[in-house]
Amino acid sequence: MFTYMCVYTFRFRAHARQLRKENGVGSRESKWEIEVGEDNQGAGEDEMLVASSDQPCLFRKDTKDSFQWRVRNIEYAQEVYNITADLEKNEIVVRTTNKKWFKRIPIPDMDRMGLKVEQAGLKFTHANRTLVISYTKPGVILEAEAKLRKERASMKMGQMGKDDADCKQQ
Repeated sequence: MFTYMCVYTFRFRAHARQLRKENGVGSRESKWEIEVGEDNQGAGEDEMLVASSDQPCLFRKDTKDSFQWRVRNIEYAQEVYNITADLEKNEIVVRTTNKKWFKRIPIPDMDRMGLKVEQAGLKFTHANRTLVISYTKPGVILEAEAKLRKERASMKMGQMGKDDADCKQQ
């Protein structure tokens, strides 16, 4: 009988949160998934195919009180978009009435906390070829984030080389 262990590794960078899921002992490490923020790694010299800059690109930018996604390079009028909450799959679904664009957006933070997506929390706007979708964070997530902020604020932070009394060499 085999058991699989899932280990999540988080990496925080300036304006980004990345996640890597490791599947167990002896398996290869998976690639970093960008959960919040923008992938700023452009096409390298070794890549032959690159996505067009005119294609819609989706990335997540959270605010203090809401989850927020931005879809750049999408040119349709605001009335064309139909944004709903899929209660069965616990995702946000973005459709256009002209059937030119469709996207399912998961909310991993809600899945980790075991919360369901509700239609009432969804809002969206469109301006300058950018669709901005916002979902109001539930109180449970706001409390957990406030607790983490408080915990990080209480940590002793110092500059490298100064007061390294805790890191003694042997």
